[in-house]
Amino acid sequence: MSSEKPLAIVAGAGAGLGQALAARFEDGGYQVVGFGRTKPDAVSGRFQKLDLADETAVPETIAGLMNEHGAPKVVIHNTAELVISPFLETSLQEYQSTWASMFLSAVLLAQSVIQPMVAAGGGAFLVSRATASLRGGARFSAFASAKFALRGLTQSLAREFQPAGIHVSHVILDGIIDTQRSRSLHDLDPAKMIRPADIAETYWQLAHQPKSTWTHELDLRPATEGF
Repeated sequence: MSSEKPLAIVAGAGAGLGQALAARFEDGGYQVVGFGRTKPDAVSGRFQKLDLADETAVPETIAGLMNEHGAPKVVIHNTAELVISPFLETSLQEYQSTWASMFLSAVLLAQSVIQPMVAAGGGAFLVSRATASLRGGARFSAFASAKFALRGLTQSLAREFQPAGIHVSHVILDGIIDTQRSRSLHDLDPAKMIRPADIAETYWQLAHQPKSTWTHELDLRPATEGF
């Protein structure tokens, strides 16, 4: 293996939260590899373009990465595809692309990494989600259905693999993440948004919790956010 640093994988390592996560774990001494469909202008760690819903490319790519660096200690699933549309105007293709991006990608990622992580002594599998994981809203049927499915998947993974040393944590991000794109889309004071670096710090803490106090589900929101 080319590096003695522990490996951290960020699936969905785009601009904003994905790169904040990559930067935090790189600063913490990890060999970070990020995957995504579009390479950000500024990259922390190593970035590789990958369709995370590709059932052939994902396991092959992850296997090659583990041959180089060993099993990961931290894996973060951070993909998203937002479809906002009335139910009767939402196409089957939009449902399929949303489910593939957020749910199927998590299945493929987990299938690729969990058994090697167990064999290597354990690690953390962290999943980024939203309020739609808990509550379906009007015009969010595609998005919420994928989020609900992913929440169920993470609960099942936690109950099956936590005894084997895999810390599965589901993080609900209740608020607008402060990025250049969100500032252009939302007329909202940045002080009322969630800072990507602050989210990344929380993920770092989750990934390093002692086994006597593992958190499975955590919700993060600005102090100004109603809930």
